[in-house]
Amino acid sequence: MIRAAVLPAVGSPLEITGIELPEPGPGQVRVRLAAAGVCHSDLSLSNGTMRVPVPAVLGHEGAGTVVSVGEGVTHVAPGDGVVLNWAPSCGTCHHCTIGEVWLCANALTGAANVYARTQHGTELHPGLNVAAFAEETVVAANCVLPVPDGVPLTDAALLGCAVLTGWGAVHHSARVREGESVAVFGVGGVGLATLQAARIAGASTIVAVDVSPEKEALARAAGATEYVVASETTAKEIRKLTGGHGADVSVECVGRAATIRTAWEATRRGGRTTVVGIGGKDQQVTFNALEIFHWGRTLSGCVYGNSDPARDLPVLAGHIRAGRLDLGALVTERITLEGIPGAFDNMLAGKGGRALVVFPTP
Repeated sequence: MIRAAVLPAVGSPLEITGIELPEPGPGQVRVRLAAAGVCHSDLSLSNGTMRVPVPAVLGHEGAGTVVSVGEGVTHVAPGDGVVLNWAPSCGTCHHCTIGEVWLCANALTGAANVYARTQHGTELHPGLNVAAFAEETVVAANCVLPVPDGVPLTDAALLGCAVLTGWGAVHHSARVREGESVAVFGVGGVGLATLQAARIAGASTIVAVDVSPEKEALARAAGATEYVVASETTAKEIRKLTGGHGADVSVECVGRAATIRTAWEATRRGGRTTVVGIGGKDQQVTFNALEIFHWGRTLSGCVYGNSDPARDLPVLAGHIRAGRLDLGALVTERITLEGIPGAFDNMLAGKGGRALVVFPTP
């Protein structure tokens, strides 16, 4: 019996309760969690913006230690530190075979499985495959990757979503070049990772945008050279800060129609706008045909940073060891499982960066 944060139904409060985990079967791994980040996607799953089979244990950004492995698992062993990968690629679908593993058609099939039960026998699903809001979890073997050398296990949790997403938005989707200007909309966990990635890429002017004036210090510590409090004049302010042209690259980390539209308008003619934020179906963004022609901008979506974790984790580890990437700077609150609902409330209120659930060492 281990403790977990269970979502009993969409829109219901999380329940911190005991659940029963089976031993890992063939091709499975049991992991004791060291830490789990509280991502906006978890909030979106809980309120129905994104679909998830319920009842479920949410949490998809985590790291921990292998407790045991099932038959056939050879790439990790008990005692190894691992990062959870919530979107493992199958290697055989169309997107995987053309190298777009972040769009794998089968990445989330495991979320429909029953992986545990409550103490009363109710079947539970693993939210986004890995169910990281629990003291331990059992996952498919392709959902774990060894923690790179030199990366603290607790901090490594952030590699599982926020950092890969922010890094990939800059380096894979927008492909920021040295000397370019970058505007980042939303200074949460992903936004802070995006700011650090833009600094590492050698961006010149880095503008952070958020509704909260209190986040300026966080943004500047992550690499922002300018800070703009969101308003109706945000796009104009960014153009003034970038020589009157607009940013070469805008990265939207919020997932709201109005913010996406502002990020587009803040991008220079011929520039690139990348949307990382996940919005609901009701968030409709409109453009007219003439402006698409005239401005010549590129608007693109970005899934999981267009990243391949197996390829990108060693690169990120190199930046961490060299002191260029600071994982701890993304975290503004360290909490227990009981603190997750409060972290959701802070997200809705626009407060803080990443909240990190830290589990006690056994």
